[in-house]
Amino acid sequence: MNITNDIKPITYLKSRAADLLKQINETHRPVIITQNGEPKAVLQDPKSYEDMRNAIGLLKLLSQGETDVRNGQVSAQDEVFAQLENLLSDK
Repeated sequence: MNITNDIKPITYLKSRAADLLKQINETHRPVIITQNGEPKAVLQDPKSYEDMRNAIGLLKLLSQGETDVRNGQVSAQDEVFAQLENLLSDK
């Protein structure tokens, strides 16, 4: 993978949007759009974007869990399952 192939100026986006979208959807690699030589945006296919958002969500949950453990906010597995069984049996 050569990242220089994934950096395009905004003029390329304006003139070859369809080609750029085809590239993004075929390679599943994001493309960095530059303006005046500075990175200004990232274009990404929807599936990769969704996967990234899901991964970020999982990382946030892991981080929250680690914080709970450090703060002693934990419950025994048996207690959690008992609470769930009570909740489900009430419905």
